[in-house]
Amino acid sequence: MKILLLGAGGREHAIAWKLSQSPKCEKLFIAPGNPGTAKCGTNVQMSATDFPAIAKFISENNIDLVVVGPEEPLVKGVTDFLKTDPLTKNVKIVGPSTEGAKLEGSKDYAKAFMMRHGVPTAAYGTFTKETLSDAIAFLHTLKSPYVFKADGLAAGKGVLILDDIKEAENELNQMFSGKFGAAGNKVVIEEFLNGIELSVFVLTDGNKYKILPAAKDYKRIGDGDKG
Repeated sequence: MKILLLGAGGREHAIAWKLSQSPKCEKLFIAPGNPGTAKCGTNVQMSATDFPAIAKFISENNIDLVVVGPEEPLVKGVTDFLKTDPLTKNVKIVGPSTEGAKLEGSKDYAKAFMMRHGVPTAAYGTFTKETLSDAIAFLHTLKSPYVFKADGLAAGKGVLILDDIKEAENELNQMFSGKFGAAGNKVVIEEFLNGIELSVFVLTDGNKYKILPAAKDYKRIGDGDKG
């Protein structure tokens, strides 16, 4: 099986490392990859969001499987593109459709989804620059610390947790003024939940599923399990 892995981060290095160990892996390409992935397969100088170039590469190299690592190409629709392009419509893809990727690409969409389907989640409100006064009013109904999340993708940097109400109001203004670019055009303000953060990953084809090991993400530096 010839595999194309999209992405250039540490996540892709870990995926490439494991894929390369499979007896089914005949050839592994990583686009664009990094020095770590180069030890697991062949890096290809191609952007993970250049969909026409990706389709051409898949066709020319007889790729059987595409694994998408980063959120950005998924949110921009790489899966739908490859499934509808005549060159690649039969290739197998690990990665959700554009609609499925909205759960990662929009905090507001994800929160609304959870509310609709009864998935427990923190109380929240979603606001734009035009509803700043409503956002500040909502902020004052909450207890500190205050949680702000840029609605769109912000490379893992779009979440703020603040203790002081004045600082919170100031940061809210900065978010609406472009602190996180277009990702912050819409901001989710959330009730703070105290506890251990945990991520659980699941692979599914829509019918069957496989639960992968859980992971704990440390957002702030600190020794002694204080991250």
